[in-house]
Amino acid sequence: MSVPDALELLSPQIILLLTAFTILIWDLLIRHDPDKKKVLPWVALVGALVAYLASQFLFLKGGSHTVLYTFTVDRFGLFFQILAELGLVVVIFGSFTYMRDRTPYTSEFYALLMSAALAVTLMAGSTDLLLLYISLEFLSITSYILAGYLRGDPRSNEAAIKYFLYGAIASAVMLYGISILYGATGTTDFKGVADGLGKGTGMTWLGFPAIVLLLAGFGYKASLVPFHQWAPDTYDGAPTPFVAFLATVSKAAGFAVLIRVFMVALPSFQNEWVATLAGISMVTMVLGNFVALKQTSVKRLLAYSSIAQAGYILVGVVAVYAAGAVTSFSGINGVLVYLFAYLFTNSGAFLVVAGIEEKGGFTDIVSYDGLVKRSPVAAALMAVFLFSLAGIPSTGGFVGKFMVFGAAIERGYYVLALVAILNTVVAAGYYLKIVQAMFFKKPLESSSISLSKTLTVAIVIAVIMVFWIGVFPQNFIELASQSAAALLAP
Repeated sequence: MSVPDALELLSPQIILLLTAFTILIWDLLIRHDPDKKKVLPWVALVGALVAYLASQFLFLKGGSHTVLYTFTVDRFGLFFQILAELGLVVVIFGSFTYMRDRTPYTSEFYALLMSAALAVTLMAGSTDLLLLYISLEFLSITSYILAGYLRGDPRSNEAAIKYFLYGAIASAVMLYGISILYGATGTTDFKGVADGLGKGTGMTWLGFPAIVLLLAGFGYKASLVPFHQWAPDTYDGAPTPFVAFLATVSKAAGFAVLIRVFMVALPSFQNEWVATLAGISMVTMVLGNFVALKQTSVKRLLAYSSIAQAGYILVGVVAVYAAGAVTSFSGINGVLVYLFAYLFTNSGAFLVVAGIEEKGGFTDIVSYDGLVKRSPVAAALMAVFLFSLAGIPSTGGFVGKFMVFGAAIERGYYVLALVAILNTVVAAGYYLKIVQAMFFKKPLESSSISLSKTLTVAIVIAVIMVFWIGVFPQNFIELASQSAAALLAP
């Protein structure tokens, strides 16, 4: 492969990297001029948009290309690159006023955010266990810093410490799983691992222990039970715009590597990992939803909701490999549609929370009492996101659930599908609890709440996408099916 071709294929990563360095260098040059620093968030936004356009160009161009033997540019990986870059755009818009009022180091925040998105794009295209591990650690380290970015806030410090401790343990366990696969096959390439385990050598029995150990790292990123303990405290204490990134883009990265590794590197252990993931899915849904019912903080409630949503997404992953071909309910495209809808639904909900937090500094559910009288726009937008999370028709959340549940039913996982459907009923209880507080209770204060212009833009974009996916899903299903076909192609 020629250098120009490689640069073209890596253009989204190069743009994100150069944008991060540009922000840091520019900040050093103008560090004594606060007025000029105000342009740096816009630099980050432009960089994210250009990276998105580059990824979209590569997606439309099609094909599958391997760069430096360890990184593959195909439509499956590009789907997650596009998702990460769109999520980055929404989060940057939502961070303008929130971060400006809480820390003088806003430039570094955006540079780290660009770096986190870069790590996600590398994870999505990794076809080697070492590159996968390095990119996952890259994402983890930047996330630790961003979670504790508000150094004067004890809750932010607590969020970073707990995130780091759980992350370090999960990474060590996952690395042990990688070492087992290398020891059994003599390679870290996904297809090489598959070939080595498929030969039926005396080391094949190591495959299942490796699956369990790898799940520690993947499950930690996707906040699957029992690797979820960090999520509630981290979501509660971290800067809320970054929580929107953590709950959507970072979670999607976990599912991207889980699907690619299990399908490409471990297809001969299909029965083992399908059964394991089905059990984890059910436990994740039940724990996330039932604990969420008892929460009094909106951020912690959404954290447990995020755990439950990961369980729903995993339903589609269970049905992935059994599909055999990409159909309307292949499992793969269901997961991708769900993640795309979830990106805008959950990030929008967290950005509304950020807007309320900006004005009042509170995240308790009681602070949302009578919100429709204090801020009708914020209440209406939040209701849309909650309805989408609950899976109400005409929203993106409904389409995502329909796709993954349909895949499970079509493949004969009736118990799993029944547990998932019953859990959506439970989840409606705590989503509607917030709606009830916003529309049917008296406000504790009479002062009005107005969202900043940039935050409003981000939330409106999210709302438009939620309805677009819900009302006109066919385009997104086709996009997901094309991405899934790239993964299934020999």
